[in-house]
Amino acid sequence: MTTTASRPAFSTRSLLTCAVVAAPLWASVSLVQAATREGFDLTRLPLSMLSVGSLGWVQVLNFLVGGLLTVLGAIGLGRVLPGRWAARLVAVSGVGMIGAGVFTMDPADPFGGASLGHMAAGTLGFATLVAACYVLGRHFTGRKAVASYVAGTALLLGDLWAMSGGAAGSLTLAIGWITALLWISFVAARYRCLTLTPCQVVDRPAWTTTATFPTATPTPWR
Repeated sequence: MTTTASRPAFSTRSLLTCAVVAAPLWASVSLVQAATREGFDLTRLPLSMLSVGSLGWVQVLNFLVGGLLTVLGAIGLGRVLPGRWAARLVAVSGVGMIGAGVFTMDPADPFGGASLGHMAAGTLGFATLVAACYVLGRHFTGRKAVASYVAGTALLLGDLWAMSGGAAGSLTLAIGWITALLWISFVAARYRCLTLTPCQVVDRPAWTTTATFPTATPTPWR
């Protein structure tokens, strides 16, 4: 007989699509603003400063949407990666992005509650994304492992250079952050292509009571 079963709230492919979209969307919105916002200089000001001013709501929304997509995408990665830690770290990084949207920088009070909240959220996002790239580097082999380590190191060095007050530190931080984000999106895109379509109803013998579904685990991509 033919049996039916409820589908999960979000399919693995849908969740991975969130991760695929997150980085290009966040980077595009941020860089377009940086190029067009009057008086904004990425070599002197971090992308977080786009949250300030009459158009600041655009970057705030960018942080919130990008963070939400990253968290949802991390759930999808948790279903296809053999280990759990990379997906968990990506999820925490997404929470950091959401926190950066909730707490905006205040140039008039750089050590106030909102500014400190933003810096704490940013630190959380940076650290966990670096760690996620390194965990993926241990999972992959060959050029994919190298790419993971390069992406994580780009963010780590970009952040450290910015924190040290180095020249154009905000630019190096932006390059590192976007590089690491894009690598996560690329990994999600590859797994999305390899993931089987879940939840197909199949015929079962009359004495069984549950439907079988093809596994959502993709062919290993290393």
